[in-house]
Amino acid sequence: MTVSGIYVYAAFDTSASGAYASVERLTREQWYAGGVMRSLHRYASDAFVAVLGLHLLRELLQGHWRGFRWFSWLTGVPLIWFAYASGIGGYWLVWDQVAQFSIVATAEWLDWLPLGGDAIIRNFLYPIDDRFFSLLIFLHIGIPLLLLATMWLHIQRISHARTMPPRALGLGVLALLLATSIVSPARSHAPADPALLETPLGLDWFYLFVHPVQYWTSPGTLWMLAAGVTLALSLLPVVSRSPRPQVARVDPQFCNGCARCADDCPYAAIVMEPRVGARTGQRLPRVDPDACAACGICAGACPSSTPFRSTEALVTGIDMPQATIQQKRLALERALGGREDAHAVVVFGCERAARLSALDAEAVAIPLICVAMLPPSFVEYALRSGAGAVLVNACPSSECEYRLGAAWMEQRLAARREPHLRASVDPARLAFVRAGAGEEAALRRAFAELRARTATLTAASTPARLRKRRYG
Repeated sequence: MTVSGIYVYAAFDTSASGAYASVERLTREQWYAGGVMRSLHRYASDAFVAVLGLHLLRELLQGHWRGFRWFSWLTGVPLIWFAYASGIGGYWLVWDQVAQFSIVATAEWLDWLPLGGDAIIRNFLYPIDDRFFSLLIFLHIGIPLLLLATMWLHIQRISHARTMPPRALGLGVLALLLATSIVSPARSHAPADPALLETPLGLDWFYLFVHPVQYWTSPGTLWMLAAGVTLALSLLPVVSRSPRPQVARVDPQFCNGCARCADDCPYAAIVMEPRVGARTGQRLPRVDPDACAACGICAGACPSSTPFRSTEALVTGIDMPQATIQQKRLALERALGGREDAHAVVVFGCERAARLSALDAEAVAIPLICVAMLPPSFVEYALRSGAGAVLVNACPSSECEYRLGAAWMEQRLAARREPHLRASVDPARLAFVRAGAGEEAALRRAFAELRARTATLTAASTPARLRKRRYG
């Protein structure tokens, strides 16, 4: 949209009398470049609305207006208004019959409000002057800039935000838009004519559907619909307010200021600040309770979360009060304590993913708020404590409740992110799977495959174990 818009604007006559002719010259005389760029600008704008609608639907269905997400949700609501205001304003600049219809309908809609003074519609009963047309151009450039600024605000509480698509997807969408622009180029209607009373028009229903709705009902009804949808979306975080879980807590005594927790937090809820009373340069994390998702990813990133520490109470630099690392270590030790089964498989799994209760009684299941709250050293600790193998189950990447938890855990186990799993751990005794909610069958298959592999590995190592017992 941006690149094609700049190209079109470079050849655009900004006067009311010359706008239509300049767009026609660009479209017809330079169809191979200017015409394609104009069409690309139109179809990319339509695609923008489609993506916006799908994104809103996805977030709505996943309940992403609750709790810590309220800020991102509320800052997203005005983006809908800005997107439509900038898109509809773009049609006015062509100043053909569609532009005339759209701007008159918008003026009649605004005139319904008791704004005082002369009716806005009077500006369009006669040919508009260049100064007013310059205002329309300013709005079409200014509103997208405001849209961009609000989008920046929209993702402020999201770290590592993915603002660019994968290359294959981006190139594929670009190719599709270009092909559409060539096969079905955008064309103007006849020039705007204030004396024209009625004529058939071909509308862009992605943006201009609001005008037929207004005439099928009334300007007041359209205002009530727009205000009602806006108010309903804005009030969702308030009317569905759910109890906030306890947020992460920092223990300065066990924190070395490494900043791994801040680096891995998906919601920028942890800020590193100078440590009071310490040497210059030493820092301590501070948790923003309004932004904290209570996912525990920070606890899994903390180097002091290793279960190998020889302390009766495992206290970490940052932890979740409702599900501490100490509680997970005790649960693992109790489950493995006294077991003679060398085939025992420990399953660490996200509570939002496939239900661990779907596994048979032979599984040692340890549920986690998010799979990334598990320090990788727990895998080695489980194997040294008697487990035959360890299965780590995460949400699919596109369904991760906490955005980056599954990705961070996979990278830690593959030694691509700190803290990483030590190379001494036998990879044959570890499996990482992504079985989401409702995919219990996939989790059971992965568990069965790992258990069978563990039995083979245990059988192969039995003679060596017996020799060690006899001569050791």
